Amino acid sequence: MAIIQEPKVKSFETRLFINGKFVEASDGGKFPLRSPTTGEEFVQVSEATEADTNAAVSAAKTAFPSWSQLAPSQRGVYFKKLAQLIRESHDELAELEALSMGRPVSMYFESFIAAESLDHYAEAGYDALGTSSLNTPGFVNMTMKQPYGVVGAIIPWNVPVLFLIGKSAPALIAGNTVVVKSSEKAPLTSAKVATLIEKAGFPPGVINIISGHGHISGNVMSHHMDIRVLSFTGSGRTGRVIQAAAAKSNLKNVILELGGKSPCIIFPDANIEKAVEQTKYSMTFNTGQVCMANSRIYVHESIAENFIELFKKSFADVKAGDPLLPTTQQGPQADEVQYKQIHAYIEEAKKVGKLALGAEPSQHQNGYFVPPTIFLETPEDARPMKEEIFGPVVHINTFRDEEEVVAKANDTEYGLYAAVYTKDVNRALRMAKKLESGSVGVNCTSPTGAKDMPFGGYKASGIGREGWTVSIDNYLETKSVLISVDDE
Repeated sequence: MAIIQEPKVKSFETRLFINGKFVEASDGGKFPLRSPTTGEEFVQVSEATEADTNAAVSAAKTAFPSWSQLAPSQRGVYFKKLAQLIRESHDELAELEALSMGRPVSMYFESFIAAESLDHYAEAGYDALGTSSLNTPGFVNMTMKQPYGVVGAIIPWNVPVLFLIGKSAPALIAGNTVVVKSSEKAPLTSAKVATLIEKAGFPPGVINIISGHGHISGNVMSHHMDIRVLSFTGSGRTGRVIQAAAAKSNLKNVILELGGKSPCIIFPDANIEKAVEQTKYSMTFNTGQVCMANSRIYVHESIAENFIELFKKSFADVKAGDPLLPTTQQGPQADEVQYKQIHAYIEEAKKVGKLALGAEPSQHQNGYFVPPTIFLETPEDARPMKEEIFGPVVHINTFRDEEEVVAKANDTEYGLYAAVYTKDVNRALRMAKKLESGSVGVNCTSPTGAKDMPFGGYKASGIGREGWTVSIDNYLETKSVLISVDDE
């Protein structure tokens, strides 16, 4: 019998946050949220209508002139307050994430990253500088960096607080106002952050947070003529829909961070134990529901037997269970849709590959639990090797030389994250240059990142880059000013 922990959080904010106030959906509509641990409905959340979405954009548009006139240091005061409130709410945010999408509280850290990002951007607003030029005779020329106006952010369900702040903070410090749409799979932490935004005293309309489904509120935002920039993280299918909508409406700037099918390459001289533990963690982190999870592992044939044996043991030892328990390392998948999709991929992989671990029945009969699963010798052209599974399912294949493994690693429409394990620095740099990926880890793998490095994807993994050193510029227009000077 599985142990189910009673949550400490008993009440939830489920309304829309528009123009500084919490409101129900204009038509009273709600959608159910089910526990991925038990399968039972536990709360109803407001579903933003087209009118609600338009109201949020209108509020942001009205708030823009006064917000954009503030000095960066004045905007930063609100950031500092919000950062502290998020830190103080860590335990509650962790529980809300566990309840809504199954993230284990033992591994929840996004609140700390979000708060750190707010503190950073609170001090970074003065970095938005233009340039000047005397290179045209008779002229003093310059560029100005100015905010666009209203920015839309559509965030994913797997790490929502991180993306809510990661997209909103640079847009806001640059002088824009923001409308955020949370995912219908995980709306509770976004609504909780909205209560903290209200408490921090942000002026009404500067940041609006709505909940609902993509085909309603997300569709309105994608087509909206008053949204000048839209940042989206999620599936490639939805990213294409958003880009098409932007093109059909006002050609709004679109920043897309989409899916991945990230390869990890293990050479014979690698630290095998380190590679095993880190690749295992990459696939169990957030139950494999991470766009950069190293779901394809390529091991040199000379060390494959040893690596696979160690990886199987480590992967099998992951403790699954109720995400509210402090001992749980792997929770359930986010919802029934994810659960069924992963199992469809597993069944397909069974027909073409060799199942080495997995398929054990879960003791959580009513929850959406998928055990750690390993396939060997899966053909490179098989659908489970080509498409993002978004679960704890890893394919391990072998290779003989660099040329072969580079060809295999790059043979995908995705290019978000790749990893190489080797002690040979020349080989590592050769591989880093050849791999078609926005990020390459050397002797490390996802979710390893760096705050001061741009993050984004090659090919169908996205458009644009995000991160502390680049995100503010995503939300600033560049204007050239040409000044004729009379020297007489």
